[in-house]
Amino acid sequence: MKKVAFYLLSSVLLIGGCSGQTPNESTTTVIHKGFRNPLVEQRADPWVYLHTDGYYYFTGSVPEYDRIEVRRAKTLNDLAEVKTVDVWHKPNTGLMSKHIWAPEIHFTNEKWYIYYAAAREDAPFDHRIYVLENESSNPLEGQWTEKGQLRTNWESFSLDATIFEHKDILYLVWAQKDPAIEGNTNLYIGELSNPWTLKGKQTLITKPDQAWERIGYMVNEGAAVLKRNGRIFISYSGSATDDNYAMGLLTASDSSDLLDPKSWTKSESPVFFSNPDASQYGPGHNSFTTTPDGKQDILVYHARPYKNIEGDPLFDPNRHARAKLFEWNEDGTPDFGKPGQ
Repeated sequence: MKKVAFYLLSSVLLIGGCSGQTPNESTTTVIHKGFRNPLVEQRADPWVYLHTDGYYYFTGSVPEYDRIEVRRAKTLNDLAEVKTVDVWHKPNTGLMSKHIWAPEIHFTNEKWYIYYAAAREDAPFDHRIYVLENESSNPLEGQWTEKGQLRTNWESFSLDATIFEHKDILYLVWAQKDPAIEGNTNLYIGELSNPWTLKGKQTLITKPDQAWERIGYMVNEGAAVLKRNGRIFISYSGSATDDNYAMGLLTASDSSDLLDPKSWTKSESPVFFSNPDASQYGPGHNSFTTTPDGKQDILVYHARPYKNIEGDPLFDPNRHARAKLFEWNEDGTPDFGKPGQ
């Protein structure tokens, strides 16, 4: 038996539509079980951070892949209506000049940090991880300073960095290509000496070795960390960014050595995947947050409202940010349910 989440609203209210879809397709904004979905249209890789000031801070990949924007609101449902602030723009040439992907905003060491991936105009898919820092109490204000590339143990395609603290240690989890391993990206974990510097060796914790992770591309990426019930869970996404995109789950005891690959176990199948009944396809690259009182857990993710895509999925703009409450199983593991339900 599962612990049933308390839903803020039980009715469904249709309140509008959107533009920018493929021909004959549309997105209807819906208030369902407490959330206005989509939360924000055309924002892939959605990242939400609930700060101690009571604001939800939101960022994600913009369709142009040319900048990083941040917004904040007191409720998730207000994120679509508040002003956005472009906190950083890519340069025209050189480092960080192409395809700005998957920014995340974090607060640690009394400062704000944004982790993001960027490539170059002359190598548009050769990404590396970079970091911005802001000392202002409000990250929509103040100065964002480039801290440079976050260097890993070797130089190769890398992206989707996230951080978390555990037992006074700051950890980094990210996706990276290892030329010695078949596939596109694996997930690694390492300790940070400061928010932009890796300390010591990185540890491989998962590679795309299951069939569902290898459709179109062999990918493990988009990690997000959830600490509950004496365990540390890391969700991640696999396969190409079409309707095959889905989420898996890693688990470790919170008393284990997180840099030991043996501490981590991996789900044997995807834990969150396309739901045609709700017209949600390719859900993934999620983040976690809670209700303002911290009593209910929320999954924030992107999904498209249609299956068929013309051309490269990366350049289809309609991965919309969405949210849903999720439940917990009796064994202490998360049950994300299905997209749209």
